[in-house]
Amino acid sequence: MKINARILKSIKSLPAFPITIKKINRMISSPDYSAKELAGVIKYDQSITANILRMCNSAYFGLRHKVDNVQDAILYLGRENLVRAVLAAGISRYFKKTKGYAVEGIDLWEHSVSVALMAQILSRKIYNQEDPKLFTAAILHDVGKVVLGEYVCASCKKIKTLVSEKGYDFLEAEEEVLGVNHAQMGGEMALLWNFPADIKDAIAYHHRPDLVRRKSNGLVWLVYLADQICLMTGIGGGADGLAYRGLKEAFDKFKLRQQDVEEAMILLLRGMEDARELLDIVPDKRSVPRAAPQERSLRY
Repeated sequence: MKINARILKSIKSLPAFPITIKKINRMISSPDYSAKELAGVIKYDQSITANILRMCNSAYFGLRHKVDNVQDAILYLGRENLVRAVLAAGISRYFKKTKGYAVEGIDLWEHSVSVALMAQILSRKIYNQEDPKLFTAAILHDVGKVVLGEYVCASCKKIKTLVSEKGYDFLEAEEEVLGVNHAQMGGEMALLWNFPADIKDAIAYHHRPDLVRRKSNGLVWLVYLADQICLMTGIGGGADGLAYRGLKEAFDKFKLRQQDVEEAMILLLRGMEDARELLDIVPDKRSVPRAAPQERSLRY
């Protein structure tokens, strides 16, 4: 992979992944974590603190009691919900300014949240449980666009020409013009941030899970499938839209029927309404309302 020198410099100059999130993930990985100690870490990040309390009282988590302090939020949310709240609150800052892809930061964030919710829906359907790493991998799957966006913006005409006239998919066109695609860029960012290998793979190969060589690649396929279904639903699509080649074997791999996919779409649209507080972490400065998602088809 020959990366453009300017793009490589952008990767190396990225700010560190929020240290608060890393500390919290380490603490809650222990079954004996203390809510008091955890609150002591969270309170030093005002943005995460404010957003956790905001989300904790939202319909998404469905708590019956009004929560006004971090320690109570930790107790009421539980381990898995706490990870989601902290992660969403911490990484949303990266999505506030996004160039290129004909998509605003709020749209990219909305798509990222929708893929994370869809990945959970699929995991419950397929495995009757959720992998704790799945939400992290899914919500970060398009993080490479945050950095690559300005370069795509500058080369948009060349990329679109390859897609429309030469039969490239968007991933291939990005790589041809820029020397790297947004999925690979996300993988490089995950490597820089010291994420586990399976989360890095899920980000780097979220359009091509068939290229992952690790045996335990179920996480990658779930993120891929969640992303494809969300694109079909029309949530947060940009210039790349559905200009990707779908992998039919993904549905066969998990023995999913058309009915299962349609049910997952319905659950997602309901879940997105409940997750409004997660979406509104990134301010929507547009004057026009968001369009209702419409079902679309991928090309195979």
